[in-house]
This record gives sequence, structure tokens and C-alpha cells, in this order.
Amino acid sequence: MTYRIETLGCKLNFSESATIGARLQQVGITPAGDGDTPDVVVVNTCSVTSMADRKCRQQIRHLTRLYPAALVVVTGCYAQLQSREVAAIEGVDIVLGAEQKGNLVDYVLASLHPLQKEEAVPEGISPLSSGGGINGGGCVAMVDVSPLRDIRTFAPSCERGERTRYWLKVQDGCDYYCSYCTIPRARGRSRSGTIASLVDQARAVADAGGLEIVITGVNIGDFGKNTGERFIDLLRALDAVDGIARYRISSLEPDLLSDEIIDFVAASRTFMPHWHLPLQSGSDTVLRLMGRHYDAALFRDRVERVRSVMPDCFIGVDVMTGCRGETPECHRESLALLRDLDVQHLHVFPYSERPGTRALAIPYIVSAADKTARARELQALSDEKEAEFAARFAGTVRPVLFEHPHGAPVMHGYTDNYIRVSRPADPSLLDRIVPVTL
Repeated sequence: MTYRIETLGCKLNFSESATIGARLQQVGITPAGDGDTPDVVVVNTCSVTSMADRKCRQQIRHLTRLYPAALVVVTGCYAQLQSREVAAIEGVDIVLGAEQKGNLVDYVLASLHPLQKEEAVPEGISPLSSGGGINGGGCVAMVDVSPLRDIRTFAPSCERGERTRYWLKVQDGCDYYCSYCTIPRARGRSRSGTIASLVDQARAVADAGGLEIVITGVNIGDFGKNTGERFIDLLRALDAVDGIARYRISSLEPDLLSDEIIDFVAASRTFMPHWHLPLQSGSDTVLRLMGRHYDAALFRDRVERVRSVMPDCFIGVDVMTGCRGETPECHRESLALLRDLDVQHLHVFPYSERPGTRALAIPYIVSAADKTARARELQALSDEKEAEFAARFAGTVRPVLFEHPHGAPVMHGYTDNYIRVSRPADPSLLDRIVPVTL
């Protein structure tokens, strides 16, 4: 039997999808090749914006039409928040919430072989009958979605799928409840793995020949709420794992970025000079409306503190534009702060109305045209800053880990400080960190 996984959304979703794929292979269900028809289709969804919801619906419908005989399983944030809407899509067989995602393979086995349930799939298993999946014949999809209060499980994940870098999930959920955000309702309360278990996963990556691990989660600086451990202690423990050459921290809230963490990363053997900090807005008025845990002065202080001890580092920033309450003056304040800061990349996304969020009570609404114009202005600034940063290092030599080209004539890789490098594909460079003159 074969499977196909479609992943939408964040890096955490990609990590979890890679783990689902690895577990499917452990029970004998292998990846479908190009042009093959899979027996099982998994859609791991996102719900960070209304556009994300729409893309999820479109992709689910596309896959159910493309593979009408497949068992179709939908999970992820959109499935958690809008399970009835997902279940109503023709061809969807199983809808699983955040608490159930880690056991997705058990649901697949139970559906394909109801008498065996959690037993391993035996050799020579027969594929689905020609009648299609459970819902292919017009039946109602099976839905298992826990309410928010019951989302408690931390499902470990450390895989790379078809990528070069591994993604280590260290934390899940969020307790911040920003006014615009549905993620806490989609993923539940903040919870983490233990340092010991995460170190074991990093050692397994080293044993498999992996060189780089990206530490990911929803709010990773909040690590350890359920274990009594600290994020800085996790970093120290991972730094001591032999065989891992590089770690990257995917995203860290500025109010949780302590001097202790900054100084440790600056002196670390393995943590790269690369940060990603969610700002969302450079206007204090907007930050208060968002319910963020810092102001523009604190964000500036954290960026300048990082830059003072890591002058060559790359700093990426999340920026939301056009949110409720963002007057033209607020937008100008945000733009001015970002122009002034020595940051290298802006991940820009327009605000999207999310049902059930407190932001809907804010009276000032930004028009769609203004959102688009502001996003373009911010993106142009990002392009300018990224080009300036790359130009700083022209003619210098930096270590690069190249990604697998997967048959493409050009391969890409990243320096330690996250400058993207391209060159003609050369298989001899794979799974090696090599010095490159930029």
C-alpha cells in the first residue's frame, strides 16, 4: 500500500507530517511515486488566516477528486477548528483533531483493517476495495476531535522527510491568546517534551548522519511549563550532542529572549547566528490591541542586544499589516521602526479576520486595498534589507550545507548566517558542510 501527504502551513506542520510519513512506513505503507495512485491520502491543514482555510478546502477537494478510491484523512488546525465543515467535504473519510494527530496511523490501520486495529500491518496486505474510501460512497466521515480543554498530549516529532535539515518539535500549544489569533484554540495549552527525550531524538539524528536540526514549536520560549524545565537548559543539552553540527531556533517571542539565551547562542559550538523574532507591529498602539507581551522599545532592545554580540547574524521578523486598529499613523510607526532596525528579512502577511477572536471588537477596519499597499511597502523593504545583508559578505568564505536537489540542475544551500547560495548540482556536496566563496 502507498500514501501521499499534503502539508499546508507552518514548519511545525511539516515536522509532524514527516513523522506521520515515517510511521506509515514502519507499518508497511510506503510513499507513492510520481504518477502513482496512493491508497491513503493525509492532508495536514493550517488555519492561521481565512486564506489558509480556503486553500485547505481547495486542496482537500482537489485530492478527493484526484484519488476517489483512497482513504482520505484530514488533520491539523483547520480540522480542529472546523471539523464539521471538513467532514462535509465529499470524499473525506476521517477527520482528526490536535489530540488525535499523533495516533493518526492507528486510525488508518483501524479503518483499513478493522479486525486488526492497532496490530502491525502484515506482509501481503490487500489494498482498499474498488468502492473507495469510507466517504467515497456517500457515507458520513468519522470525526474524532477533542474539545480545547482536553488537548493535553505532546506528540514528539523529529524527521526531515525529503529535506536535508531535520525538524525537532520541542513544544506545542500556546497560552498567549493574542487578540487576532486562533492557534491556541487549534493546538491547546503550552506543553513540551522532556529535555531527556529531546536529546535522545537529537542523538538519533546524529546516528543517522544528520548535520542540522531546526528547533520548532508554537511558542518555544515557553518550553517546560509542564515539565518544570527551562528552554536555556534544553539549548545547553542539545549543544552537547556529538555529531550535530548546526541548530537553528525557528522562532522566539521577544519577551522570552533573555540575555542568558542570547549570550549562550553567541558562544555556542552549534547554534547558528540566525534568529527569527515575531514583531507583528512596530506600533505600541497596535501591539496593545493585539494583546502582545512587549512594546516596540523592548523589541528594539532585543535586536540591538543580539547584534552587539553576533554582528554577522541574520535576523528575520514576522510582521502583520492591516490589522484592526492599524491607522495610517500606526503603519508609519511600524515601517519607521523596521527601517531603522538592523534586521534582514520581513515575513509579511496581511491581517485576516478570524471568527471568535477578540480582535473583531476593535472598531477601526483597514480596507483590502490599503492592506495590499502596506504589505507591498513592507515586502519592498524586506527585499532591500536582504540584498544589503548578502552584499556585506560578497567575497567572503562561509560554510554552506547544501540541500538535496531532487533531480534539479541547480542545488541550494544556506550559510551559517542564513544566506541562500545556489550552484550547479553536485552529488558529492550532499550531507557535507563545505566552505564557499560568496
